[in-house]
Amino acid sequence: MAERPVGGPDGQRATSRERAAAAWQNPRLTFRRLFGLDRSGPPPPQTLSGAPWNVWTIPNAIGFVRLALIAPLLILGLSSESGTDTWPAVLFAVIGWSDYADGIAARVTGQYSRFGALLDPVVDRMLVVSGLLICWKYETLPRWGIAVLIARELYLLVAGQLALRRGLELKINWWGRWGVWPTMSAIFFALVGLSTLAHILFYFGLALSLMAAVVYTRDGLAATRGAPSS
Repeated sequence: MAERPVGGPDGQRATSRERAAAAWQNPRLTFRRLFGLDRSGPPPPQTLSGAPWNVWTIPNAIGFVRLALIAPLLILGLSSESGTDTWPAVLFAVIGWSDYADGIAARVTGQYSRFGALLDPVVDRMLVVSGLLICWKYETLPRWGIAVLIARELYLLVAGQLALRRGLELKINWWGRWGVWPTMSAIFFALVGLSTLAHILFYFGLALSLMAAVVYTRDGLAATRGAPSS
């Protein structure tokens, strides 16, 4: 994911964290901010590169549960007769919607962490890829589109690792945010057998996801050119 540069060497990253910590104040918890609709302002300094991991938090516990449910989803989904059984769809919905739960928990408790900032998108990507694998096997969504989406996820995974190694801080763009739910909804409706609705949402989500990848690449290249060399 294309992200905001915060510097190059460790000393410069530390300075950026100090500036972020000085500038960031825990904002008033309005309804829009609680449910992630208002994301204005800088990210919490606890989530920036080089911050302590802080693994054992309530939001991360929710993330671990989401991660643990991926395996049962794959097992049940790939062993079903038609790819439209009840339990895979239920598990997919639970893992998907509980993404809101760990975000709400972080905002209510103030337990932000670097580990959580990395765990959450990893689980989301694993969920999408798992759902797409089930849809691929039973052809409940077009295979060419599934191949494009999986290639996009692999590309962003590699590009994100390269960005982190260069000391660049990632920031999700709104194309990516808006592309997530049409895609995930398409997978869910495919899992419950609503083919027409699933296809419409899938093409919409695919277009948004590809646009997000283009913006990530553009911003990442700009950040690379602007970052000081190590």
